[in-house]
Amino acid sequence: MNFKISGRYIITVAITVILVVFLNFIIVVGIAFNTDKVNNSMAREDKYFLPEEFTIEFSKYIYYQGDNIYIYQDGKDLLKSHNAWIQVVDENGKEVYNYKKPTVVRENYRPIDLIQAYKYSLEESMSTIFIWEKDLGNINYNYIIGFPFKEIGRNVITYDNKKLTKIIEKIIYMFLLIDIPIALLFAYLFSRRLTKPLVGIIEDITELSHGNYSIERKEKGIYKEVNSNINKLSAQLKLSKEERKKLDAMREEWISNISHDIKTPLVSIKGYAEILSSEEYDLTKEEIEEYTKIIEDKSNYIKELIDDLNLSTRLKNQALTLNLEKVNIVSLVRKVIIDILNSPSTSQVHIELLSDKEVIEISADQSLIKRVISNILYNSIIHNDEDVSIRVIIEEKDKLSISIIDNGKGINEEELEHIFDRYYRGINTNQGHEGSGLGMAIANDIVIAHNGSVNIRSQPGLGTEVKILLS
Repeated sequence: MNFKISGRYIITVAITVILVVFLNFIIVVGIAFNTDKVNNSMAREDKYFLPEEFTIEFSKYIYYQGDNIYIYQDGKDLLKSHNAWIQVVDENGKEVYNYKKPTVVRENYRPIDLIQAYKYSLEESMSTIFIWEKDLGNINYNYIIGFPFKEIGRNVITYDNKKLTKIIEKIIYMFLLIDIPIALLFAYLFSRRLTKPLVGIIEDITELSHGNYSIERKEKGIYKEVNSNINKLSAQLKLSKEERKKLDAMREEWISNISHDIKTPLVSIKGYAEILSSEEYDLTKEEIEEYTKIIEDKSNYIKELIDDLNLSTRLKNQALTLNLEKVNIVSLVRKVIIDILNSPSTSQVHIELLSDKEVIEISADQSLIKRVISNILYNSIIHNDEDVSIRVIIEEKDKLSISIIDNGKGINEEELEHIFDRYYRGINTNQGHEGSGLGMAIANDIVIAHNGSVNIRSQPGLGTEVKILLS
């Protein structure tokens, strides 16, 4: 993996460097071959001034009158504007007219002198000259226009096409032999610096995919943000793994407990059913009624366990449809309290109901809200001593508030974190209590399904307050 990433990156960078250098080489060569064109132009009022065209077109300003040659005033003005001078010579190279010509410029020219002057300029006058001709009175005249070196220059390049081609080929070969290894070297060094962290990132992702969540990378460099996200992902996956282990352990414990809770009444049901069906026993009417009642109670208990599991699953998967109706919450809570106090096993518990109104109506599923109140009250009863005192306070402000407050043992911080977890049974549960461990989880899920919330405050030895908020 490391070799593939580095190799591809090296090739990409090397090709890029080679192309850039080669393109620069072509540009330099192009500029060199066009230097003479660039140097023969001068910007004037945002337009390019071409001395050759100027010289050719200047012939229209030269005229012949009598035996003399003259230049129109417009032509003189143009020469002044370009700091130029003019010299007209006849067929024998003798000067017949000049305007603003430097005094050092000769008056007679041989053909070779004109050629040399055009090719290499007139150094004595510090001028670059351009030559053209005009026929006047059946005589052919040449005129020379000179421009200052500092404004107009000319470079004459002479080369052999064959030799130039060979030189270019040699330059290309040298470029390939020298620049390519250098480009590869720099590409390797550069790519190594960039791809080394990337390889580490890929390795970390591989480790995460294999379940190793103990990864911690230094958050620096160009991949600082990526490393930070990897660390966050590793921590989150590690936390999820630990929570999953806890949940699996709780589920296994719950399965063990629920199996025991179901097995125990089943043994009783089976035993009393065998007694009732056996001809070996001569049972009285009272014994038959007693055994039948035990079988019924144990069967109801098993049914309640199964119903709890089914309800919890439907709430968790949001597959439960609420049967909403107008409910007087004060009346509903009072009925739940009365049912608890009428039960022989909980008749000794002290429960007080406080409400400033007799009628507080909300839209809710009556049976489910009744289940919430019942679960929380029973939770206060079974986790505390027999002399526990419970107050239920109903208030209507911005939201409906139902507070269930006891003066019992309280709940420590570790238990509070799991109070709404499925399959969790508190450590203070009374001996002999049988339950699914789903009561508080079901209560919380029902309230959430009603767009409400359940909050718990508790301190060991000072009791517990459960507050239900409903819209």
